[in-house]
Amino acid sequence: MGLNGSGDRLQLLETFVRIVEAGSLSAAAAQMHATQPTISRRLQALERALGVRLLQRTTHVMRLTTDGERCFERAKDLLANWASFEADAKGAQEEPQGMLRVVVPHAFGQEKFVKPLAAFMHEHAGIRVEWLLRDDVRDFIAAGIDCGLVVGEPTDPAVVAIKLSEVPRIVVAAPEVAALVSSSDEVEALASLPWLALQTYYRNELVLTHTQTGERHTIAIQPRFATDSLYAMRSAALAGLGVCVASSWLLSEDLAQGRLVHLAPSWRAAPLPVYIAYPYARFYPSRLKRFVETMRQAMPTVIDGLVSS
Repeated sequence: MGLNGSGDRLQLLETFVRIVEAGSLSAAAAQMHATQPTISRRLQALERALGVRLLQRTTHVMRLTTDGERCFERAKDLLANWASFEADAKGAQEEPQGMLRVVVPHAFGQEKFVKPLAAFMHEHAGIRVEWLLRDDVRDFIAAGIDCGLVVGEPTDPAVVAIKLSEVPRIVVAAPEVAALVSSSDEVEALASLPWLALQTYYRNELVLTHTQTGERHTIAIQPRFATDSLYAMRSAALAGLGVCVASSWLLSEDLAQGRLVHLAPSWRAAPLPVYIAYPYARFYPSRLKRFVETMRQAMPTVIDGLVSS
């Protein structure tokens, strides 16, 4: 039994590739905005058309057959070649269309990165965006992510990572905690204070560097409060639970209003790099390429705002 047309063939191939990369029918269905029965029917139709079994499925395990492994690589090549041909045929100047799935950290993605995103979407009305707030994505392909804005070093070895900028981090505390040290610039006194830890970046030890001399000072800490949320740590600092290190953009208003005090102002923790990352591929759709370029151009301005606003 053959397929009805090239559109059907491409859809079935894309579904097969997405199932394998996502790891399950249900995950592929979620990524393709379809029902699981629809995804299952497409897979069965492709297997009937090709006359081979592509996947072995049990209640708990799904794996490629020998034929499936061979077809999977060919299917990816065919889809990439078709996408490249289609882009060339339509012309480089055509307005990009379609869905872009972008993952961003919670703290940045709720506010600061939305402005350049909005400018991008106003410029390209045919693009739809899923803006996913996640602090850690270890497998872009399995999660169906087109690209991500990553704070800190990327952990997925299968992605292209372009460094956009760096965000400074400073030491702060509520006034009542800051009053426990005789001088706000005594870095040695910081170890005696109650500490808050941001588990993503520091837990039991912190290295500070002098902004002028480059001297390094290591502080061993036993946090009385630890969290994986930047906003929760800021709230704990405002409540007077302890001293913390956080991105300067998040703290600027609290510092200006006197709700927090900048301790050891001549010392800073290592700045956090900001990357845009996307999976390696032979072909990238124009919507992704234009979004990456937009963020590369916008990020210096955004980061300046993070530091000074």
